[in-house]
Amino acid sequence: MSQPLEPPVTIAIDGPSGSGKSSVSKAVARELGLTYLDTGAMFRALALWCVREGIDLADQDAVEQASRTFPLEMGTDPAAPAVHLAGADVGPDIRTQEVSAVVSRVATNLGVRAVLRELQRDLIRQARETGPGIVVEGRDITTVIAPDAEVRVLLTASEEARLARRAKELYDTADAQALAATHDLVVRRDQDDATVSAFFEPADGVVGIDTSSLTFAQSVAAVLDVARSAAPQDQQTPDGGDR
Repeated sequence: MSQPLEPPVTIAIDGPSGSGKSSVSKAVARELGLTYLDTGAMFRALALWCVREGIDLADQDAVEQASRTFPLEMGTDPAAPAVHLAGADVGPDIRTQEVSAVVSRVATNLGVRAVLRELQRDLIRQARETGPGIVVEGRDITTVIAPDAEVRVLLTASEEARLARRAKELYDTADAQALAATHDLVVRRDQDDATVSAFFEPADGVVGIDTSSLTFAQSVAAVLDVARSAAPQDQQTPDGGDR
């Protein structure tokens, strides 16, 4: 078996909703002893903050300004990746359907993406400076946030598989009613987010893994195989791009 990369290591994982990127990323981070960053949770936290503060999500300048000052603290322990606003744990709050229904209005704000891009890069740098590395997952991690990552993976899955997974997660069933209720949250959000980032086809140098027919354990093993077989790469400074 190939040996894992020498630390520090950044593993960048992208994918659409329901591809398994969050659960797989946490498992990979635990297995390799790395920290973990859910960039999507940052957009969700900002959406929640704006709603609570009465900031109009249609006012892009106001939302961008909020992204510069909102009191966000991101936990990077893959076993308990807490999200705090003003010291309060909002992990369950950012996963509600109410937040899911509006988060794309924040995530498609290019000004917000630019602000959070730098915060995400800062967290990656801190992880590399203080420990063995980090697994970062989201929408354009492999191409914009960490294009210099030693390991870059795009997880994909069929729409049918993605809907079923998210329905089971939200409703503990994948019956017709649950699938219908989940459809807008998954398909519509991906369509919205795809207007500002690409996460359905792997970019050059990114390994694509289709998880449609894979179990969770098989999906984790597939990413670990990529990580353990990756050749060391010269580190480069990210050249930016709209996040």
